[in-house]
Amino acid sequence: MTEIILSPEPRLLGKSGMLVSPIAWGMWRFANDDDVRAAREGVEAAFEAGIILFDTADIYGADAPGGFGAAEALLGRVFAEAPELRDRMVLASKGGIRLGVPYDSSPEYLVQAVDASLKRLGTDRIDLWQIHRPDVLAHPAEIAATLEELVLQGKIVSVGVSNYTPAQTAVLKSYLNIPLASTQPEFSPLATAPLSDGTLDRAMKYGLAVLAWSPLGQGRLGGDDAADDRTTAVRAALDAHAAKYGVSRSAVAYAWIMAHPSKPIPIVGSQNPARIREAADAFKVRFERAEWYAILEASLGERLP
Repeated sequence: MTEIILSPEPRLLGKSGMLVSPIAWGMWRFANDDDVRAAREGVEAAFEAGIILFDTADIYGADAPGGFGAAEALLGRVFAEAPELRDRMVLASKGGIRLGVPYDSSPEYLVQAVDASLKRLGTDRIDLWQIHRPDVLAHPAEIAATLEELVLQGKIVSVGVSNYTPAQTAVLKSYLNIPLASTQPEFSPLATAPLSDGTLDRAMKYGLAVLAWSPLGQGRLGGDDAADDRTTAVRAALDAHAAKYGVSRSAVAYAWIMAHPSKPIPIVGSQNPARIREAADAFKVRFERAEWYAILEASLGERLP
C-alpha cells in the first residue's frame, strides 16, 4: 500500500514566488523583551530544524509586560544584534486587530499597522503580511487596494489572510490584482474543521499556502495533564504512531497536518529550543491511509462511514 511520505525540501509559498520551509515557527509566546539571548536561541534553533518561515503578529505580547507589539519589538532587537538572521528567513507578520475595537481593516489603519510593524522589527520589508482576523465592516475592495499599494511601495512582498472563512477569502481574492499567497486557519488533530468547511479545498483550488496555527490543539496535545475523552483518545492515537517511528507525539501531530494534499505548514509554537529542533522529526513519520484516518476517527469520536 502506498505510504504518504513527507519532504523537508522548501516549497513555494503559494504564488508568491518565495520558497519556504514545510514547517514554520510562530512567536505567539515570544515576548520577554528582557531576554534577547533566549530569543536569539529560539531563532537559531528554528534554523537548525530547517525552518526558514517565521510567523509573528503585532498583537503578540499584548498580555506581556511589553504590551502590544512586544513580540515584534523583541525580534527587532534580535535583528539589531545579529542582522544576518533577518536575511536567512522569510518573515511573516499580521495586523488588523485593535485592542478594544476589536477588528480594523480600514485603509488608514492597515497602513498604520504595517508601518508600525516595520519600525518595531527594524526591517524595510515584511515578506508575508496577513490580515489577522476579518473586519466585516471593511469592504474587500478597499482592503485589496490598500494591500496592493503596500506591495507597490515595497513595504510588504506578499499578502495573506488569517482566520478568514473560505467565502471571505474568495471575495477578497476576487478584488486583488496581485496573488493572494496564503490562508492561516486553526488546524490540528483537535481542530479539523478546515477538512470539511472548504478551507483546504479552496486553498488547493486557488494555489494558496496553508499556515496551520495551533497544530498541537492549543497545547492540549503536547502534554499529559488531565483531559477530556476526545483529547485523550487523540493523544493515544498519536502515541501509537509515534512509537512506530520513535518520535514524539508532537512530531506525529505535525506530520499528520502536513500529510494533507494541500500541504499545510504547521506553525510550531514552542519557545523551548529543544522542542523547536524536535519538530524536524516530523519528516521521519510516514502514514498509510488507514493510519492517518485512525487519528481523524479518534478526533471525531466515531468511525467514518
